[in-house]
Amino acid sequence: MQNTEVDDGGRGTVRYRERLSPSLWGLVAAALAGPMVALVITPIDTTVALGLGAVVGIGLIAAWIAASPRISVIGTELRVGRAHIDAVHLGDPVVLSGEDARHARGPGLHPRAWHLLRGGIDGVVVIPVEDPDDPVPAWYVSSRTPDRLAAAVRRATQEASHSRQLR
Repeated sequence: MQNTEVDDGGRGTVRYRERLSPSLWGLVAAALAGPMVALVITPIDTTVALGLGAVVGIGLIAAWIAASPRISVIGTELRVGRAHIDAVHLGDPVVLSGEDARHARGPGLHPRAWHLLRGGIDGVVVIPVEDPDDPVPAWYVSSRTPDRLAAAVRRATQEASHSRQLR
């Protein structure tokens, strides 16, 4: 589910949600582990080999999907995987794709930057951190919908700065 505006109880408005699930080719590769296990166990017992192969294949796919990181912007907080930061500390996000994204994931990656990058996902959003006490200069985040993520971060940043001015 991506870019939904719903109330999340007391935490605030869910502006954006995305799961960085594995690509189809990654899931196919995980599924191939089942038949490989079955081939190894077949000389012992064919029935056990088929059952164990199915369990391993399905188990690996389920584990890989369950372990895939999530990105969300809830209220004025950006959550990427287990990391989170309040939007008041964020600058204007930059959306990259194509050759620019490839450069940002490789030689253009800042050595002190925090990053959650996934192969097979073309879009990258670079979000500068403007907190002078934070040693991390920016967050580099893979996204299948980088424009939506950047828009959600901008809205959260505007809301955070607006609520800060009201205090």
